[in-house]
Amino acid sequence: MSLFGQDRSFLHALPAADRRVLLAEGAPRSYEPGEIMIRERDTSAYVLALLSGWSVVSVGTERGARLILALRGAGEVVGDLAAVDRRPRSATVTALGRVEAVAVSGDRFRRFLAARPHATSLIMRQLATRLRSADVERRSLASETVLQRLAARLVELAERAGRRAESGTVLELPLPQHDLAAAIGATREAVAKALRLLREQGVVRTANRTVIVVDMPVLVLLARGRTHPGAHSSDKPPPAV
Repeated sequence: MSLFGQDRSFLHALPAADRRVLLAEGAPRSYEPGEIMIRERDTSAYVLALLSGWSVVSVGTERGARLILALRGAGEVVGDLAAVDRRPRSATVTALGRVEAVAVSGDRFRRFLAARPHATSLIMRQLATRLRSADVERRSLASETVLQRLAARLVELAERAGRRAESGTVLELPLPQHDLAAAIGATREAVAKALRLLREQGVVRTANRTVIVVDMPVLVLLARGRTHPGAHSSDKPPPAV
């Protein structure tokens, strides 16, 4: 399962000339932390090309909770599905920190793609990656424990948005516990319990909206379901948190 898109973002994969053309088609937008950039079920069709900052893609559930599907950062585009199929928005996109973007209308974005087969191929590849990720996510929700899913998320965040420090790997994205819970399809209480277990065994340290991965090898093993904190045998399964 993955919160992030492809290693090379849509904007960065475009030829420089095409990237300039696309950005010139839109208007600059700025979003403050917590501001909704795109709202689920809305009928708007503009696309946002992200220039800086991070955003959270989420959907509401029947129980009124929120499930985080992805994190999108600089170089990526959001809102492209509604622009392509002209149907209501499938998810909400919220600024995690301050975000700078360029808003391109759905009509202009479709014309841009129609004139550039390479760009269309990139969008199709992006949609295929998201579909595969959704399939993996469904499988993990059905077969993995909260501890295993949380460990996998923390490993991914450390690898993609972590900063090395003397104390370990500091996760740069300020995700509170309720967002970590929403990112793995669990309750906040279950995530708090799993984090407490990881802290007690010296795998991670936590502070206000900050997680520091202290023992990455053990965290990786946990993500694979091969051990649990305090155990040295890879044959022992993780506890059912």
